[in-house]
Amino acid sequence: MHNKRISEIPLSILDLSPIIEGNTAASSLQNTLDLAQHAEKWGYHRFWLAEHHNMPGIASSATSIVIGYVAAGTKTIRVGSGGIMLPNHAPLIVAEQFGTLESLFPGRIDLGLGRAPGSDPLTSQALRRGPGSDGQDFPERLRELRAYFNPVEGSSPRIRAIPGEGLNVPIWLLGSSGFSAQLSAALGLPFAFASHFAPDYLLPALELYRNNFRPSEVLEEPYAMVAVNVIVADTDEEAQRLATSQQQQFLNLIRRQTGPLRPPVDDIERIWSPEEKALIQRQLGFSAIGSPSTVRAKLEEIVQVTQADELIVAAQIYDHSARLRSYELLAKLARLNES
Repeated sequence: MHNKRISEIPLSILDLSPIIEGNTAASSLQNTLDLAQHAEKWGYHRFWLAEHHNMPGIASSATSIVIGYVAAGTKTIRVGSGGIMLPNHAPLIVAEQFGTLESLFPGRIDLGLGRAPGSDPLTSQALRRGPGSDGQDFPERLRELRAYFNPVEGSSPRIRAIPGEGLNVPIWLLGSSGFSAQLSAALGLPFAFASHFAPDYLLPALELYRNNFRPSEVLEEPYAMVAVNVIVADTDEEAQRLATSQQQQFLNLIRRQTGPLRPPVDDIERIWSPEEKALIQRQLGFSAIGSPSTVRAKLEEIVQVTQADELIVAAQIYDHSARLRSYELLAKLARLNES
């Protein structure tokens, strides 16, 4: 096993455009662009946005529009989806949207795809999903989508994605189970695992992916990106306090109470029950929270255990300046600008 170091692999950002208590989606989207501009300067590799619906704390529901906004306000960083939930959309629409983005920002757009709805069942229905849109037909939808970008040679398709056809938009499969791991291995595509909220199946999924990987025109060898929650502050105590915003967000999900991202609290123990605490700590088990030295040690351990080719970092931090500070400290401890 190669002794991989955090300084040797790319670091990327997964941003959920958090809407904080007392604020608006408009300011969240401005903060997202501000973070992306700083991330570009600090040496981050990609900046991905996620599709979620009916969530009062997340502003990136119209994901491809936000990708366009971020790409227009930056110059070199790759911008993409982490991910677009394919069951919610006609593959033709996705091909046209990402073909448009690639035409506007050539060589900078990534298309990460998931098969979950990114919402609750009622919202899924409202997204005009017909029967059979539960993700079971994901391989067929993916095949259709890829054919719009790369039509079979010699054929003259009756439906064409313009823009889209002939463009190289890297497709990633995202997942939190073995399904996407096996599919991305079979197709020779890069794979990203959602360990920032579903860590339990991470190592088996990575093993499945690597053991079953078939080289393709896209990739000669497997390429796995692992998602981690990272919050860095000057001290362990301050970082742990900042992390209580995300803990409260997960607590709300467990209690079926959605809402904006809440300010950090001094004593989270007063808010959750022992059962809720255990559940949330398990869900958020793939986290590195603390001072730069604490976080560096934890990330080195994660890279060793997973042998990740890239880490993508999420940080649900209430205060925008503290969020910027966290990502700046992370870039410094990983020495991104020196690599």
